[in-house]
Amino acid sequence: MKQQNIYFTTIRSIAFCLLMFVSLGLVAQDSTQVDNTSPEPVVKKKSFVKNTFEGNYLIDNQTVMVDVKGTFEFAIQHRFGIASNGFRDLFGLFAGANMRLGFSYVPVKNLLIGFGASNDRMQVDWDVKYALLKQTKDNAMPVSVTYFANAVMDTRKQDATTLFSSLSDRFSYFNQLLIARKISDKFSIQVGPSLSHFNNLEGYLDSAGKVRPFMKNDNFAISFSGRYKISPQTAIIANYDQPLTQNPTNNPHPNISIGLEMRSSGHDFEVFVGNYGSILPQNNTVFNQNDFTKGQFLIGFNITRLWNF
Repeated sequence: MKQQNIYFTTIRSIAFCLLMFVSLGLVAQDSTQVDNTSPEPVVKKKSFVKNTFEGNYLIDNQTVMVDVKGTFEFAIQHRFGIASNGFRDLFGLFAGANMRLGFSYVPVKNLLIGFGASNDRMQVDWDVKYALLKQTKDNAMPVSVTYFANAVMDTRKQDATTLFSSLSDRFSYFNQLLIARKISDKFSIQVGPSLSHFNNLEGYLDSAGKVRPFMKNDNFAISFSGRYKISPQTAIIANYDQPLTQNPTNNPHPNISIGLEMRSSGHDFEVFVGNYGSILPQNNTVFNQNDFTKGQFLIGFNITRLWNF
């Protein structure tokens, strides 16, 4: 446990230093450009691409978007049961479901902080998202880059299945670098490499009484996302999420999802089908056992509401 704490503290320190380095580099840059070929310098302001995506969520993934300063968001995320049972449970609508209520706020420019609670493993989460780079209209910066991270606490009671020996065993973490480009007014794409870390994974007791985890503590993955607008307020959205880490047992399955997004002033609604049954990204990346090759899809939706203060 001490080695894990030292390891994770080191990772966090490196990530913090990198974030500060990039942030200071951006602050140091002049926000204007001067044309010295004119007798009188002409000041040109940078013009950034807007609305790469409609909101903070794109099915099971975050987007590069960070709302304007002073924006408060309330999110409802819901995943029904597997639809393969057909009418026996109305395609999963009568089966067990996962739900998360989330809240976020943008206290300063380019920085979002959030909090949420999910009935899946009785988890609570704390989130942060920071826009590092923004795509410019002149393509001087061809992509937008945003960093997203969370810390999640499992609040279930200690029992024979949870195997929590200390408070730190209840925590998991997710880090992702989101890179996106708005190709046209209708079409946007995004890629997101990620690292999930669990301080302690549920496992089993061997003959010597030692806990043996089924999965590795660190798991890498990559996601691909896209949006194509079919009207000013409606778009087709899709995700593909691929785990990269090979585990001793129970390797997670990739995710394919597709849906419809409908946007109005202050509201964003997404309805989709996919094979990720959880909502928090590290749970999906590490534990997903729904196999789309066997038709193990489910119905889900995201609803968000924005207020500006």
